[in-house]
Amino acid sequence: MACLPAFSLAATCGALSHSQLLGAPLVLYFYPKDATPGCTTQARGFRDLAPAFARAGIRVVGVSRDPVASHLRFRDREQLPFDLIADTDEVLCTKFDVIRDKNLYGRKVRGIVRSTFLFDARGRLVAAWRGVKASGHAQAVLDAMQAGRN
Repeated sequence: MACLPAFSLAATCGALSHSQLLGAPLVLYFYPKDATPGCTTQARGFRDLAPAFARAGIRVVGVSRDPVASHLRFRDREQLPFDLIADTDEVLCTKFDVIRDKNLYGRKVRGIVRSTFLFDARGRLVAAWRGVKASGHAQAVLDAMQAGRN
């Protein structure tokens, strides 16, 4: 994938489409499930660095298969200053190829592999991270962005 794909999905801000995300750099991060330990750590990382992303003019948006109601509870509880997309039908997950069979406590489950994509203001893919660890990842994305601007 070289560009941000077309989509229109429910989100914590209402409906959100790819065209609304153009015009500024974008961090689109995929995570398995709201309010789980790793996903909370990841979201808090982006939350805590939100001022730095904002100063750089970069929008952050999270994506999981959870419904909007779950996203709203998660966003409010963790005070997340960015939108979360409800990809309940796996539209974006499929386009970004982040759904995989995973081993969870000895049984196979189909789930999102934690992944992040950085796009420029025109929607062109600049960087991708797949299978990332939640802790420290937001800082790694910010560092990569800042290194690319120097």
